[in-house]
Amino acid sequence: MCMIKRILTIDGGGIKGVFPASFLTHIEEKIDGRVSEYFDLIVGTSTGGIIALGLGLGFSAKDTLGFYKEHGPVIFGGNGMLKRLRSLFYAKYDQRALRSALESTFGDKKLGNSSVRLVIPSLNLDTGGVYIHKTAHHERFRTDYKRDAVDVALSTSAAPTYFPAHLMPSGSPLVDGGIWANNPVGLAVVEAIGVLGWPASDIKVLSIGCTSEPIGTGGTARTSLGLSYWGIRVIDLFMHAQDSASLGTAAVLTSHEQITRIDPLVSPRKYKLDSYKAIPSLEGLGESCARDRFPHIKEFFVEKAEPFVPNYKLTN
Repeated sequence: MCMIKRILTIDGGGIKGVFPASFLTHIEEKIDGRVSEYFDLIVGTSTGGIIALGLGLGFSAKDTLGFYKEHGPVIFGGNGMLKRLRSLFYAKYDQRALRSALESTFGDKKLGNSSVRLVIPSLNLDTGGVYIHKTAHHERFRTDYKRDAVDVALSTSAAPTYFPAHLMPSGSPLVDGGIWANNPVGLAVVEAIGVLGWPASDIKVLSIGCTSEPIGTGGTARTSLGLSYWGIRVIDLFMHAQDSASLGTAAVLTSHEQITRIDPLVSPRKYKLDSYKAIPSLEGLGESCARDRFPHIKEFFVEKAEPFVPNYKLTN
């Protein structure tokens, strides 16, 4: 029996989710079976949450890549000038295209249909508190597994300014989990140790980003400038800080050697969160990165994980 507990985490990043989807697709071509069969826990935020849901619900990595290629241009399409004008007062995109794409993909599947433990973060706008969807992998988790996968996907990917908040059936307005856990590796390790009770020494994590950029704050000469300079850059700064904190948390709880991070550095502004025209480039980057990194991560795919047996199961 396999004693090592393997965790897969996937960052948020809008259309840049094409990169991890492509990376995993080309890894899947080199292994026996689907990626999801080799992990004991999968944690994904925003676009990474959609990929995590797809993997958990039995889709291949190639299927998740196909989702972006087929639906990305529709979800993020439209007149550029109209989108810019709309974004001054409303969310840049209507949620209907994303909902339609998710419904045509996931149908009426529930979170509890997942064959692997899943953790999908979002944020509750009413309370300001974190809202984390989880499969029934602990006796306390009696509710989330009954949720529609579409609702879970819409809530974790409702990025402020891009999409409106998603109203759950209960009426709770949820927004993108990337607000607090865009890189969910720290959350994943906390779940593994604190909730699942796995020994820290037995954990191995494969953490996949959606590409990163140099922070580019301009050094000490820029630290006294105001809103005109920091308006956009401060968001990038927050995201870099969050990423560093999440990785640091995971490393302290386990060790640096137990975490493998895949997140290629690209030139500033090379890929926007909603630039569907970048899909071919991101797909190619994923393939190239998988080719280069597979020899270093093949240990994750030697032995399949033990079957997940949830504490509670869906009934007809």
